[in-house]
Amino acid sequence: MYTSSWHRAKTPLILSLIAMTLFGLSSCQSFRTGSGYNFESKYSLKKRKTHISCTAERGDPAVIKPLPLKVSEQTFDRLFSSIDELLGTTYRNGGNTPDGFDCSGFVQYLYKQQFRMILPRTTGELALLGIVVPENNLKRGDLVFFSIDGNNIDHVGIITGRNRFTHAARSGVRVDELFEPYYRARYAFGERIITPE
Repeated sequence: MYTSSWHRAKTPLILSLIAMTLFGLSSCQSFRTGSGYNFESKYSLKKRKTHISCTAERGDPAVIKPLPLKVSEQTFDRLFSSIDELLGTTYRNGGNTPDGFDCSGFVQYLYKQQFRMILPRTTGELALLGIVVPENNLKRGDLVFFSIDGNNIDHVGIITGRNRFTHAARSGVRVDELFEPYYRARYAFGERIITPE
């Protein structure tokens, strides 16, 4: 009788411990999924676009150029001046003008203004351009991608300095540290679509 009631009291405790262990493992696994390694490998192996359309001057037809696009030092530097001018711009879902940006609209706007590149509109499509760059080789002008939801590539920013990136966050266009805990946990990979000549 004593043994039986001890077992009855012990069973819920054991079940609770098993549930907490399983929950802890699944949380750990989903955290790892969004931490970069799997996304970087997956996107390195995907069929990536190696060319991009660029608008021509004076209304001529668009031209197709290889990626990463070689740009002059002058236009490359102008990218960062333009970014500085847009800091604080409000967030607007679907926005791709200085009246308001979402993350992919911000990138699309800047690269069209500075380099005449006709970029795709969504973050998922942007993530398939150029070459994947290991995080220890990121340079200014490279794009960095994140998985906020842990399953999809759903956020993008532009490297503007050592471990710093600019992006259109919900609070507006701002600069953040790439490896602060929030972004470190959600970092997926970087890619290069421009390179200074």
